[in-house]
Amino acid sequence: MNDPFNAVELARSAALEDAGDEKFIGKFIGAETDDRISTYLFESFVAGYTGWRWAVTVIKVDDDSAATICDVVLLPGEDALLAPEWIPYKDRLLPGDVGVGDIVPTSADDVRLVPGFAALPGDEELDPTQLFEFGLGRARVLSIEGRDQASKRWYEGDRGPTAPIAQHASKSCGSCGFFLPIAGSLRSSFGVCANAIAPDDARVVSVDHGCGAHSEALVVTE
Repeated sequence: MNDPFNAVELARSAALEDAGDEKFIGKFIGAETDDRISTYLFESFVAGYTGWRWAVTVIKVDDDSAATICDVVLLPGEDALLAPEWIPYKDRLLPGDVGVGDIVPTSADDVRLVPGFAALPGDEELDPTQLFEFGLGRARVLSIEGRDQASKRWYEGDRGPTAPIAQHASKSCGSCGFFLPIAGSLRSSFGVCANAIAPDDARVVSVDHGCGAHSEALVVTE
């Protein structure tokens, strides 16, 4: 048995003190030694730590001194069950995750936004009279990339032209009297539904979306 400091029982007792119950400590695996320091390894049976090991660091000042415990930790073995790689919160958030009272900060370098003064007519194809409507007075506004991401998400979603309800609609939202075009550069592609009985009331829809509650879906009577 690899026991360079003749300290297996000393190391086990240190692990037991940390574990609190001998059921969490298995057999002695071996020791890894570097000069005056040796790490004694024991099997771990702690729930949630499959494949981990108790690692007890033991030190001897010289050949004649008694072994002393330096540290007791759990370390992963070759086949250890490890936690998944950390994913920042901003990459884990899904639609609907933000609830009442939740605060979700936006990073200063968010590519979806640019400073308000950068919202120039050339970027948005707006004339000067439309700048205030677009939001020049705000600290930040949507960047070109931000607008592209939103447009793609909306167009390919449930309120775009490929949604089943739109595929079965006889007329598109763009010709509906309840369709309110949104402001800015997306005006020609999206609007808000204002029909109380429509499934998309108060939601952004594409001009080529549609449903059975079109304003011109009239009942013909004889």
